[in-house]
Amino acid sequence: MDLNSIKIAPINSKLCAKQSHRPYAVCWIKEGITGIEIGNHLYENVSNSIFFLNPIHQWEIIRNNNESTGFIMYLSKEVLDTPVLKSLHINKVRLFHQDEIPLFKLSPGIEKRIQAILEMIDELSGSQLNHKEEAILSLLNTFFVYCDGQCNIKSVVSNNNAKTKIVYNFKRLVDKEVCEYHKVSHYASILNISSKYLNECVQEILSTSAKSIIVEQLLMRSRHELKFSNKTLKEISFGLGFSSPDYFSFFF
Repeated sequence: MDLNSIKIAPINSKLCAKQSHRPYAVCWIKEGITGIEIGNHLYENVSNSIFFLNPIHQWEIIRNNNESTGFIMYLSKEVLDTPVLKSLHINKVRLFHQDEIPLFKLSPGIEKRIQAILEMIDELSGSQLNHKEEAILSLLNTFFVYCDGQCNIKSVVSNNNAKTKIVYNFKRLVDKEVCEYHKVSHYASILNISSKYLNECVQEILSTSAKSIIVEQLLMRSRHELKFSNKTLKEISFGLGFSSPDYFSFFF
């Protein structure tokens, strides 16, 4: 594989636009962005989002400051067809769809990992290290797997339906309150809907249950605390809202 078929750069100019000779683009927008114009429509409020843009789309990213606010990564079809990427579920569902523009809203924990992965790809691309091709493909694989995680909101940029908004608000509440509240009914009550309807919305948008979203967040935070903190099992269990260390151990 020709490494020239992968190009990555920070979003650091006031206006970033499609390069005609680059077929596929992945835009990770962190902050400081006025919006992204796709075709003749300007999409605003896109901070902490990843867009997957097909060659048919004309697009521009419009910024409101001079700081780096994310990354643009260009990928050729050759890269997407490599065995390590072609078999991924995220490619089987046609990530770079011609008729729809996939949009991923990242959960807070995933956002940090995505940034680290893209920074490593950027660093490796400009290096002379041995086996950097294999390393970059491995990082791309990890990038796509994280994008496909259930903790993210997956939709399309033209999708403004009520169920998508409910799921997005539910995810924001879980990110904020999961260490105190583990029941779906708590979040449904705040959203002024029934638990049944909340589950219906989550199932339709994310193909999983509302409880699974809560459990996945708890597992992510549990693993992080166990691996990187010096807290006791008792401290971790109570910090994550479990009634006892035994119940936390049973859950984990």
